[in-house]
Amino acid sequence: MDSEAGGAAAKRKTIFHHLAAWGPGLLVMLADTDAGNVVTAAQAGARWNFRLLPLILALIPALYLVQELAARLGLFAGQGFGEMVRARFGRKAALLALAGLALATFGTLVTEFTGVAGVGELYGLPRDVSLPLAAFALLAVAATGSYRKVEQGALSVGLFECAFLIVAWKARPHPMAVVHDFFHAPIGDPDFLFLAAAIVGSVFNPWMIYYQQAATARRKIAPEEFNSVRADTALGAILTQALTGAVLVAAAAALYTGDRGRSLASIGEVGEALTGALGRDNALLVYSLGVLGASFAAAIVASLALSWGVAEVFSVPNKESHGAEAGLFDSRRFMALYTVSVGAAAALVGFAHDLVWVNIATQVANALLFPLIVGLLIALAAKALAPPLRLRGPRLAIMIFFTASVAAIGVVGAVAAFL
Repeated sequence: MDSEAGGAAAKRKTIFHHLAAWGPGLLVMLADTDAGNVVTAAQAGARWNFRLLPLILALIPALYLVQELAARLGLFAGQGFGEMVRARFGRKAALLALAGLALATFGTLVTEFTGVAGVGELYGLPRDVSLPLAAFALLAVAATGSYRKVEQGALSVGLFECAFLIVAWKARPHPMAVVHDFFHAPIGDPDFLFLAAAIVGSVFNPWMIYYQQAATARRKIAPEEFNSVRADTALGAILTQALTGAVLVAAAAALYTGDRGRSLASIGEVGEALTGALGRDNALLVYSLGVLGASFAAAIVASLALSWGVAEVFSVPNKESHGAEAGLFDSRRFMALYTVSVGAAAALVGFAHDLVWVNIATQVANALLFPLIVGLLIALAAKALAPPLRLRGPRLAIMIFFTASVAAIGVVGAVAAFL
């Protein structure tokens, strides 16, 4: 009896170890399907039909490889990204990367507030009411340190975005139509290239790397659970790109007209892509909940990543009161700067005329930050890990090929719009 009880206890312990390894990869990917991601994908479908769908799907391997490296470094080096960059490449490199993280976090706050403003306007709520409420809620979470519960709740609500999968399934785009659009993509059109760059930026964001590496390190997951960590990351990469592709397909089916399509007139217009399957009232409710939930989760994850990043670069000790969630939100100086950032992001959205363009431009900025952050990530993976775990040989070549290709799409697309 004792041996059976011991065996059952050991089995339960093994299961719990596996479950503990799941989380950071899936969480950071789902948080990435925020307002900026949804609006960018919807704009791509409304403007160019299925021509950018292959790009979204082709980014799955690159997304997995990048985030797997972040998880690998967090698990086996036991340090966050900022801390490792400072130790290996010096304070200046760490500060440069941190500046990129700060810009990306501010951009994420801006896109999340555009989502709040867009949904509020659907229900007749003016921006001068919806934006202060959202800013207050975000600052309250930071001040109280209740990240995990709010984060999980927001993501649960954000999963309403899965309704786009139903619409995409009902739209049933013919594979040959997707292939036709792919081979007839207007790669010489600056608007098309700019939107391709925005898609790259909507998929890859510096705070994703900072968050997953730090969260994996802070959970102190056993090295033997690395396969579970990788599975968590792979599932997240597939799911987030499936959702992004579904948004594009739904928008193309509902909003694309003519050879060149049209641009979105407002963020709320994206909800119309769901009306055929769910009815107008249900569609707007599901869309609103999905966008608000994912946006709030993204704002929390990005903010927490910034807090961790600053603490890592400046060697600020963690407070025991926050445990694994410790950062700088208990620092008055950091909270003051963070409050200014939240207020500035809300004010920018409050005065912006075209919220769709604000979203797209923010994603393009992320695409321009991609080479810096991922270049440092690859360098760390090639140098900082123990020899058996290092990125080298064919795997290093594949990683460089994928990331260089993604970086080229982002940079060329961003530059093309100004030529």
